[in-house]
Amino acid sequence: MSKPSMKPSVVSRFSMNWSHFKSKLLLKYILSYLLMFLIPLTGVTLFVYENAVNSLRSEIEQSNVNQLNQVKATLDDRMSELQQIASKISYDEHLTPYMVHHPYYGVEAIRSLASYKANSGILEDLFLYFHNDSLIYSYRGLADLDVTFNRMYQFENWSAEQVRKDLNELNHPVMMPAEKVTVSSKKEPMLALIVPIKPNDPYPYGSILYLMKESTLMGVMDSILNDYSGSSYIFDENKQLLTANNHGFNLPESELNSLSSLDPGIHSLTLSGEPYSVVSVKSKENDWTYMTVMPSYQFFSHVSPIKSLILLVFCIAVPIGIFAAILLARRQYHPIRDLLEFAGLKNEPGVNFKMRSEWEWIRQMLHDYSARIHMQQPYVRNQCLLLLLKHGKPDDPEIKEMVAASGLELPENRGYYFCLILAWDEGQESGLSWRHAEETLSEFDIPDLDAKAYGLEFSPTGQFALMLSIDVDSPDEALLRVPSIVDTVKVTLVESSQPVPYIGVGTLYDDLADVNQSFIEAAAALEHRMVGSNGRVTYFGQLAELNAASADTYWLPKSDSLKLVQSLKQGNESVAREVISSIMNDVKEQALSMHLLRCVCFDLLNTLLRTASELGMDDVFQDIASFTSFDTLEELEAKLGFLALRICQQVEHKAETEQYSMIDDVVAYVDQQYMDYTLSLEHVALRYSISSSYLSRIFKEKTGSNFSQYIWQRRMDEVSRLLVTTSAPLKEIIEQVGYLDAPNFIRKFKKETGYTPGQYRKLHAGAQR
Repeated sequence: MSKPSMKPSVVSRFSMNWSHFKSKLLLKYILSYLLMFLIPLTGVTLFVYENAVNSLRSEIEQSNVNQLNQVKATLDDRMSELQQIASKISYDEHLTPYMVHHPYYGVEAIRSLASYKANSGILEDLFLYFHNDSLIYSYRGLADLDVTFNRMYQFENWSAEQVRKDLNELNHPVMMPAEKVTVSSKKEPMLALIVPIKPNDPYPYGSILYLMKESTLMGVMDSILNDYSGSSYIFDENKQLLTANNHGFNLPESELNSLSSLDPGIHSLTLSGEPYSVVSVKSKENDWTYMTVMPSYQFFSHVSPIKSLILLVFCIAVPIGIFAAILLARRQYHPIRDLLEFAGLKNEPGVNFKMRSEWEWIRQMLHDYSARIHMQQPYVRNQCLLLLLKHGKPDDPEIKEMVAASGLELPENRGYYFCLILAWDEGQESGLSWRHAEETLSEFDIPDLDAKAYGLEFSPTGQFALMLSIDVDSPDEALLRVPSIVDTVKVTLVESSQPVPYIGVGTLYDDLADVNQSFIEAAAALEHRMVGSNGRVTYFGQLAELNAASADTYWLPKSDSLKLVQSLKQGNESVAREVISSIMNDVKEQALSMHLLRCVCFDLLNTLLRTASELGMDDVFQDIASFTSFDTLEELEAKLGFLALRICQQVEHKAETEQYSMIDDVVAYVDQQYMDYTLSLEHVALRYSISSSYLSRIFKEKTGSNFSQYIWQRRMDEVSRLLVTTSAPLKEIIEQVGYLDAPNFIRKFKKETGYTPGQYRKLHAGAQR
């Protein structure tokens, strides 16, 4: 009775779900997933089989890397032991040329050699040879050199004459490649290592010759590689093959030469027409390269049982393919439906998706969103302008790009820049509408003068800054246009019913990076505005003409002095140091008497001390004796630079102290915007007009975490909350919190919580129920 009742229920339920498929886009999704599930058997087999092989290959190759590193460490230790033995022999009082040749003490020397040979488990024999000697010494006694290597040890390629030559001439350790050696009528591959004594001595008096069986050395390597089924090689620092151990196959010499030039790591190569996996590590001790080579077909022999499993999985996947395709298609369409609902299109009367697809609606919505972004450009431009006026052109590539995009910089590095600072009397300020002034001065063109102005209000009360660019090639032409541009600014203010301000004008610069200097000059000119020739406008260049020295004397230029004082008051260390350096270079070029020179130097020092006193830095006078004691102009310049640094740091510290209260606003802003993937420390610093280093420091002091850690934790908390409280797909949740790299997020999530996001959702969702 129960079965008939279930069947109509399922049919009616399917019919109800199908009635929701009113979108061609959703039907396209279903068809796409059906095709994905109905891929031909060969495609599925190849895909899964190849992944299984690659996974196994990766594991084996990584295991080879680890084992090779162990081989390297072990053999490095063995070679280091041989170097230590050579060093001990060179300092052994029993093994001096005198003691070895002595008829009585020679026996003791032979015993010493025997004990040294016994200290190494890889040595077959050990010889001690003194230059230009016909004898060679071993633990068995002394013997004639030619007899030893013509009868006892007969090398296949290394003749006795060459042995004698190498023992006498080599002044650095050399390992000879493995070659067959006849010992007692039996041939066996051996390696020879020559170490001059004393080691590292440019003029050695003898050599130690070590003989090692190739089987012993490769036995150490094989014991670590265990059941490795490929070939293994050792190359010396000159990429010469020292020894090899082939298991079932040999490579031609031309292929070995190509192997020796490989960098350390894992490589997939074709050698002799066959694919191979090559793993290489390099020793930092002796520059030897350890390498394993395995044919790729060996990886496939381990995965044959997977073929049956692939077929079984495919047979199970086909019946449920259509059902899974529908579910996945609906889930894939879900974000698009939510986006349309967010845009209000689903509830908008008259919307017909048969005539206009969802993607066209989304494209229109993004276009509208882009238009809203353009409305934020003035804010970005103001932040870039403030950065330029305070610090010059930044080094951050992203902010440089923002400056260029905001239009503040003339194209192709042409033209000139200068700054104006406008200030109103207190009586005028009360009737001044700053909002109206900012709309008037924030951005305007002066076409007939090829100039453009950008302005913003800055912190000193009642002042407004303008940066102007003149698109001309000639500096003289640009200089002639400056008074006309200033008059245009005044006319613009008068036409907008604004009172005429006091105006300080900086000098021209051909690089946007120097506009902060023009800003400081304009501030200095404004501070001395009462000396302006027309009562309202003061040019910084005019200040240089005041109190000019006579032809027979020399004093500090007034313009440099004012610029120095203003840069110190604004805490701009770079400009202050440039001014000090410029003044000192000018002084060096003057032919001044010693007494007048010291007066000029003390005048410059007094300028800095007076500025420090005005800023309340009375503590610098405690060190006045050290500042007034100098023997050269270079020493004075260094002391003045240090004093300027102290003053600027004090000014910056005072400004930072005043701005410290803003950190609460910064944290609140980050808490609101942490889901924005473009949020960065640099952009927040730019928004609040502070340096990124200072923001990073005070942010960590406030929150206990650095900026990136804080953002990550906020996103983690939000993802954890959404996993438990919603059924949204994981990818959608991760993108919602502003993290675009989903695989990387999942790895970090598991590392921090011990669970994947899916496991975390099941665990905590079950706990809530």
